[in-house]
Amino acid sequence: MTHPDPMSRAVAARRHAAGKDYAVLLSAGERPLALVEFWPRRMWRVYLFDDRSWRVQMIDLKPHSTGMLLAHRNVRWQFAGEREHASGKRDITETTTLSADGRVEVRSEVAGPRGASTEPSRAGTSGRFPAPVEDFLYPVPEFGDWQVFAPLLAQQGHEPATTIVLNDVSVDEGTGPLRATGIERLFSPGACDTPDGPGVVEPVDAGLLRITSGRLAVSDPGWIDENARGVAVPPGEFPVTLSLLRTAGETGVAAAKVTFLDTPPREWDMLLRPDEDLGLLGEGQFYGVGVDTGTAAFLDATRRVTEEQSDEDVFLPLDSTFSVELPGTESEPNLIAFRAGRGDGSYPVWIGRTDDGQVGCVVVDFQLRSADGEK
Repeated sequence: MTHPDPMSRAVAARRHAAGKDYAVLLSAGERPLALVEFWPRRMWRVYLFDDRSWRVQMIDLKPHSTGMLLAHRNVRWQFAGEREHASGKRDITETTTLSADGRVEVRSEVAGPRGASTEPSRAGTSGRFPAPVEDFLYPVPEFGDWQVFAPLLAQQGHEPATTIVLNDVSVDEGTGPLRATGIERLFSPGACDTPDGPGVVEPVDAGLLRITSGRLAVSDPGWIDENARGVAVPPGEFPVTLSLLRTAGETGVAAAKVTFLDTPPREWDMLLRPDEDLGLLGEGQFYGVGVDTGTAAFLDATRRVTEEQSDEDVFLPLDSTFSVELPGTESEPNLIAFRAGRGDGSYPVWIGRTDDGQVGCVVVDFQLRSADGEK
């Protein structure tokens, strides 16, 4: 019934209008009844809970030619007891699917003997029969019209009253998406406080980045493609600086910066892709560079890396150093890769702009510490 980072109604409404995913919990007091998920392509998924607050049913709905939603799949789970439910070991799984020609198929699978978790499930019963498609259609809800899903609650014995009153539990929208505060201080040498105790910031030179195409990309070097997060910059060679954070326990890369102008930034913008909208982000959220190899890199947007190059010339050297350059030819761009904070995840990328709006620098913040020393 609680969520560590709940989304405000206003943000969810904007995500709904943009076709982006969000979820809504329907409850009666402290008792969960249904979790409704809105998916891309205007599809919905509804999880139903029983009287024990166990999630025991899943219904998938997709747009139908009639303009309504078709409940094309309905899955029910049965558990032998609380321990099995907690571990996700289902005794019986019953799946009902509706085909395009209006035929319903019901399939029941019974788990193997208890304790023999490695055995595959053995089939139970199955059958097919015709049914009116109209029996599986539901109106498409406008945002906030959760009454549409009330009839589904009856499938778990939650009989809706004649009159249903839905009350929104409001969540403060807060200050909005993550803001760039104290980015410059990430590169200021000297003592600082961290969640792990006292630390020392040490800026180090990571080499010169060569840009030939006029566009910088920030990417995991193992997953570079044309959709890499990038920004237009002048061609040339530009210094890359790492901010090392040394604590009693370890030393990590707290941030990485490539500098294009000596002028100090006047403001900071989050580096966005064309299809990203800050209005769809909740409190403290951000769009960032995805890291799946524990490594990030600055590179020219045209530069590509083969799997063999990334393994031998990037990942292997980074086992013993904090950054590595993957050279290009004399006329081709190079690549500078570096360890990504504490490893895989998503990290915000900031553009530091001058008074006249030019790109002065680009910074990846690995969030080992913030301006006030906290995570």
